[in-house]
Amino acid sequence: MVKQGQLASVGASVETHVESARSSLDGAAAGLSVRLLGPLTVIRDGATVQLPASRKLRALFTYLALAPHAVGRSRLCELLWDVPNDPRGELRWCLSKLRGIFDEPDRHRIETSGDTVALDLKGISVDAVDVASAAASGIETLDLERLQALSRLFVGDFLDGLEIDRSPHFNSWLIAQRRRFSSWHAAILEQLVSKLPADADEMSAHLETWLELNPFDERAHVALLTSLARRGQIAACEDHLASAAQLFASEDLDFGRVREAWRSIRSERTAATLRAQPALLPAAAQASIVLPHADTATSKASLAVMPFVEEAGIGGPRGGPSRGGLADGLTHDIITRLAKLRDFFVIARGSVFALAEKNIAPEDAGRRLNVDYVATGTVRSQAGRVAVSVELVEVRTARIVWAETFERRPDDIFAVLDDIGDSIVSSISAEIEMVERNRAMLKAPSSLNAWEAYHRGLWHMYRFTRTENEQARHFFDMALKLDPTFARAYAGLSFTHWQNAFQRWGDRDQESALAFETAGQSLLVDDHNPAAHWAMGRALWLRGEQDGSLMELERAVDLSPNFALGHYALSFVHSQSGDPNAAIGASDHSRHLSPFDPLLFGMLGARAMAHVRLGQFDEAAEWALKAAARPNAHAIILAIAAHCLALAGRLDEARTFAAAIRKTLPNYCADDFIGTFRFEPDAAALFRQGARRIGLG
Repeated sequence: MVKQGQLASVGASVETHVESARSSLDGAAAGLSVRLLGPLTVIRDGATVQLPASRKLRALFTYLALAPHAVGRSRLCELLWDVPNDPRGELRWCLSKLRGIFDEPDRHRIETSGDTVALDLKGISVDAVDVASAAASGIETLDLERLQALSRLFVGDFLDGLEIDRSPHFNSWLIAQRRRFSSWHAAILEQLVSKLPADADEMSAHLETWLELNPFDERAHVALLTSLARRGQIAACEDHLASAAQLFASEDLDFGRVREAWRSIRSERTAATLRAQPALLPAAAQASIVLPHADTATSKASLAVMPFVEEAGIGGPRGGPSRGGLADGLTHDIITRLAKLRDFFVIARGSVFALAEKNIAPEDAGRRLNVDYVATGTVRSQAGRVAVSVELVEVRTARIVWAETFERRPDDIFAVLDDIGDSIVSSISAEIEMVERNRAMLKAPSSLNAWEAYHRGLWHMYRFTRTENEQARHFFDMALKLDPTFARAYAGLSFTHWQNAFQRWGDRDQESALAFETAGQSLLVDDHNPAAHWAMGRALWLRGEQDGSLMELERAVDLSPNFALGHYALSFVHSQSGDPNAAIGASDHSRHLSPFDPLLFGMLGARAMAHVRLGQFDEAAEWALKAAARPNAHAIILAIAAHCLALAGRLDEARTFAAAIRKTLPNYCADDFIGTFRFEPDAAALFRQGARRIGLG
């Protein structure tokens, strides 16, 4: 089924393949090029440069080449030297040798600043950097010629043969890089197979290599079966099917979807329609390979959080990353919190831990679990700090969509991990939502499923104009026609009616009633969804039912403490007629959970109004200015800024905002501002006082 050792045979003549790849890559430097895919090779003006024998020198160069920023000398010493007599001296020796190889008379490529080291690669062609750059921009967006050029770069494993004894941190990094480049290689091959003509000479080789890299990728098996069937090799299809079934059975994996796809392929061939189908997957085969956990109408995004690993810091126990302890606890907590958000499908803890016990690489685990995203992380204690590094990867393209390191002082280790867990959960949710929104915008509206239509609605909703709000309502309606049980789509629809009432884009009473009705439908569909209670809390605020509003919003954050919009809505309600100190706390917490939220202007504006009620006008003005500076801030946010600045005595700035409002709303006055909110009498009097100072009274 899969030809073993294919990559090894391809790598038999590294320099020949390197030169072929170099000549085919656009923008490759004529003078100097470096190949990391396969044995490390440096080529200057067509000739291979003889490198020192030191493995650590080669490892140091590679690490610096892929580092996104300058690296501290302490980190490099810890990475490569197992506490020798003079690690910094050895580092200096390696750097001096690298300077001799890469520095030019008019250019120093080894840059040292303070205690950091960086590598200047401008003008140097580096195969791994080219691949990583292509992956970052989206492998699926590349044309056929570029894909072919990139595929020729893979002449072996990343840094083939460069493991270093007694350097567990480097070896751990090296293994992760090899997994990453292997995943990118597979993604490139998948795109090539989909874009090449069905009868292309290289099709078989690409399919074989794709399967060798990802033997459990159902799409690869279906693509190979499709290709063989096109050439009439039905017996070969049956042989491959039997062999692949045994492979899947050996890992206790379901092979049913591939069998079903084969039935569709064979049926289409019998009906003489096979030649009319796309090269990669026939339509029926595509329909047969669906996420086993996903509703076909909604097709929610899916996520696997692989068990985090613990890395020993300086002074800690020797050895590489390990499982257990705090790392396992943090993983379990993150999985639970993500599931409570009910944003997308989250693989259960038992499944991911079972794969980790088999030492399955995260990207491979993602393909076996048939999920869209995989999150991985490491927990590290060092020098009085706890650091947790996290990556979120899109499985099909192996693209890193988000990566971050969270550092805290471990005064209370459990409180620290709880805080870091909050940040991780909120960031993962926000990043997946952003990716899904942007992807939905690139699809034809008529081709959207319910999940995509919902995210298309979010994209328009966050523009905060009357026209965009109407577009958002249209797409939320579309999502609900496709899936009447989609609770978040009802919540989104309620939000559009809420905006119409709040912004006076429609009849306030009618739109308030519709916001309440659709929020109620969201609750009927899923009473455990925090977004449903959030929608109901906001709808009750519109109706003047503050106690009921606060009760629903408290329920939203009880269901999911990481639901940033729930905390923001609590701040919004408390800022007008509830507890202003509670409003400030909830605003801060919502921004901590979602620092780049599309509703950030509202979080900041609510804090500003709370400061007014506390008589803290200078603070109110500063927070209101931050709110008004947000790119999607609407007229009501500008009005908050105008009133807060006026109360702080900053009249010129306040009048500038008032003039900006009246360009679009010529008759805007204090009655409009106060009528928009539900202030208690003392707060309303304060805002009227500010309005009179700038001619809005």
